[in-house]
Amino acid sequence: MSAVPAASFRDAELAFGHRTLWSGLNLEIEPGEYVAVLGGNGTGKTSLLRVLLGLQPLSSGTVHVAGQAVRRGSAEIGYVPQQRAFDDRTPLRGRDLVGLGIDGHRWGPRILGRKAHRERVNTLVERVGALEYADAPIGQLSGGEQQRLRVAQALAMDPSLLLFDEALLSLDLHRQSQLAQLVAEQRDRTGAAVFFVTHDVNPIIDDVDRVLYLANGSFRVGTPAEVLRSDVLSELYGARVEVMNVAGRVLVVGAEIVDHCHPPTTPEEVTR
Repeated sequence: MSAVPAASFRDAELAFGHRTLWSGLNLEIEPGEYVAVLGGNGTGKTSLLRVLLGLQPLSSGTVHVAGQAVRRGSAEIGYVPQQRAFDDRTPLRGRDLVGLGIDGHRWGPRILGRKAHRERVNTLVERVGALEYADAPIGQLSGGEQQRLRVAQALAMDPSLLLFDEALLSLDLHRQSQLAQLVAEQRDRTGAAVFFVTHDVNPIIDDVDRVLYLANGSFRVGTPAEVLRSDVLSELYGARVEVMNVAGRVLVVGAEIVDHCHPPTTPEEVTR
């Protein structure tokens, strides 16, 4: 396994105008490490991924991916964005979407020959269990089916760093579990590091090595047991926060906190 961190931040700060989302971030993500990124809305979780993708510059400090300065279109990164439905008239099959993960970022001849490209797409589609609907128009598939194909696209080049931005949203509990398993299997198979932004850590908590928790322009980093504690989050939020385990799930309760570690309580929450 490579000794070079999959991603590293040094004295990193991100601010917009007079508002600092986070500063003084020193973090190395090792190959094969699984890091969950938690925090309420507006704390800079998605912005953190944009920094790694080369889409958002830091206000100060440095960031590297696989030992190199970040850049757009890096083959070292596989990225699954927040779920957005395709228009049902989109002239793209499921397997076409997956194929874009191989060479959709470049002009010119394919990286692989036509046969090798087709075989690679088939392998990826099969790996995520999407063979049944891979030839259907992408806009006619369910949110869960589309998300599986996005995961296949992200895995296309066996990247060293996998980024997920609320990839479990809009999936029911069963499909959340399936997607979480796919991610863990890819990590185990290739040694890829995983950086997983989520509002609910419970579906992935058994796989998570460390948590990066963002709040109030600050953060905490550590194992789930070290960070997801009442005293730690109370200090971070500057207000009393209770962390409880309810039926095997982590529950965070606070008057001004957007619950991101909570068991669903209504049918609408289960599927959102």
